[in-house]
Amino acid sequence: MSRTLYERLGGGEAIRAIADEAVELHLRNPAIKARFLKADPEQLKRLAGEFFAHGTGGPEIYTGRDMRSAHEGMNASEAEFLAVVDDIMAAMDTHEIGAQEKNEVLSILYGMKDDIIRV
Repeated sequence: MSRTLYERLGGGEAIRAIADEAVELHLRNPAIKARFLKADPEQLKRLAGEFFAHGTGGPEIYTGRDMRSAHEGMNASEAEFLAVVDDIMAAMDTHEIGAQEKNEVLSILYGMKDDIIRV
């Protein structure tokens, strides 16, 4: 039996570390940091970790809103979406995630694009 993406990413603790790093990168990224000025960084990290773990096949329960509801009214641009994706890829590089796993995560992210951009 093949291992899930969640398992190949290292499980819950490893995924939370990647999510924490991605949020830290978002908070410093000039292209998107203004979007997070009023957000609680610890809550962002918790929700990002839950979302990432759940979305990759883990047992974690995601307690946040769905992507469309979370982004509705933000009118996020394609450039902002790409900045978020770049930060996530950079966080996975920091944690030495393999190319196949990064490509699978990238596919998942692009699958959510229509629920994030210009909604």
